[in-house]
Amino acid sequence: MADPHRPVMLDEALAGLAPRPGGIYLDGTYGRGGHSNAILEAIGDSGFLHAMDQDPAAIAAANERFAGRANFRIHHRNFGELGQLARELDLVGRIDGILLDLGVSSPQFDDADRGFSFLRDGPLDMRMNTSAGEPASSWIARAKDNEIADVLYQYGEERASRRIARRIVEARTQTPITRTTQLAEIIARAMPGPRQKIHPATRSFQAIRIYINRELDVLPQALGAAAEVLAPGGRLAVISFHSLEDRIVKRFIRDSRQTADGRRETQVALRRVSRDFPTDAECEINPRARSAVLRVAEKLHE
Repeated sequence: MADPHRPVMLDEALAGLAPRPGGIYLDGTYGRGGHSNAILEAIGDSGFLHAMDQDPAAIAAANERFAGRANFRIHHRNFGELGQLARELDLVGRIDGILLDLGVSSPQFDDADRGFSFLRDGPLDMRMNTSAGEPASSWIARAKDNEIADVLYQYGEERASRRIARRIVEARTQTPITRTTQLAEIIARAMPGPRQKIHPATRSFQAIRIYINRELDVLPQALGAAAEVLAPGGRLAVISFHSLEDRIVKRFIRDSRQTADGRRETQVALRRVSRDFPTDAECEINPRARSAVLRVAEKLHE
């Protein structure tokens, strides 16, 4: 069984971020506070940690867990707003480290009412921020088949996207698609042949979740803002869980490197520090860690 209280690649993320006493840090994806707690332990009472999350349930959990901590503050914001937050707090150029742990947190995934899992019957919601945006069921009810197919292919790399989209549109003419297992069964019936190693709905659910939450639209915005607001020598640590996310992070760090002739594609220069993967021992305990990649970069002095 996975330990719901221990976040993925905790030791590696802390080593990459290298938090120190007295420093100012930002956890852009609080989740349930595993990384935040470790950062707070490392920086001591003399440091300060700001955390962000768009999920109201995460905000409530943070307020309960760290009630009374004078050097911690949680903000109900999407991590794409970290640049704006830093400007509001007068922290531009003063943050010593930023951590982004992308994707769905374990509590979100395990709660059937959130609609992220095709293995648990629940309302087809998939919003990380339940107080805003459009539930997946509403989008599924109105989207054209070519729009659904494009989302499944672009964000899930699903080769059977057009066949699945047609089946979804056909099924919704009979009855509204409002439950996770209902959608998963429609997708499974659209996938002929022997069962694959992964559930046939895996890629489609990933794609719809990414689309509903605009995850790949927000990520480049967050990376650019993080590089801008870091202090010289400050570090950016990003944990991603699928190739689409990791590709964006990898290219951002690569394109921000200072070249010999002084040219680079971004305005801020970063130095790649490390790329790490979870250990076999962690993957055995927590199978969700298997696809994780941690990339760490350091902001260069101008």
